[in-house]
Amino acid sequence: MPARGCVPVRGFTFSPEQRHRPGTEVLVSTVRQHGYESQEERMLLRALDFAGGLREVQSQPFSLCFSTAAGSSGHIPDYLAYTDTGLTLIDVRPSRLIREDDRIKFAAAAEVALVMGWRYLVVGGWQRFVVDTLDELFARRRPMKDPMGMQDQVLAQLGPGPRRFDEIIEATSVPAIARTHLSHLIWWRRAVIDLSRPLGDSCLVWAPRPGSW
Repeated sequence: MPARGCVPVRGFTFSPEQRHRPGTEVLVSTVRQHGYESQEERMLLRALDFAGGLREVQSQPFSLCFSTAAGSSGHIPDYLAYTDTGLTLIDVRPSRLIREDDRIKFAAAAEVALVMGWRYLVVGGWQRFVVDTLDELFARRRPMKDPMGMQDQVLAQLGPGPRRFDEIIEATSVPAIARTHLSHLIWWRRAVIDLSRPLGDSCLVWAPRPGSW
């Protein structure tokens, strides 16, 4: 059945006493809201949106029942992502919180993904600077008007080799406006950065290779 017609197999709860922070996030790739149960899951949704090629995401797509040496067990994976290159089943759990029973559940989910021909991954954390950089770029994700042609000016400064962020914007007619447009172009992957480095004036930016996105 169409992914857009599906709903999570488990509802999201909201109460003053709960320790986690659920909510919904609107993705530009799908043009709709998607539920999350923690800030780690929220960051995954942003990363999927940024990565490109995302067609749809299902939160808590199905309930998995399986047997182990200790008896029966169950697991609800966090997300099923539909992309241009196939489907990916995803669980999100900070590495420091993964227990032995979690590993068994993740192994069962991985077996299901293998049988279905999907990829499977567990997101246990992020490299340094990635979260802050994606937060900054996420704020520039929406379509922008460009009456002054800033984006063409910025793109004209990009080449196959890296250039500093501030050098690129200073070469435009209005650097203060060009700064926002360059961040927007990075979100849409028309300009490339290294996410493992901090986003700032010294950040290196270059043009994407043909066919890389």
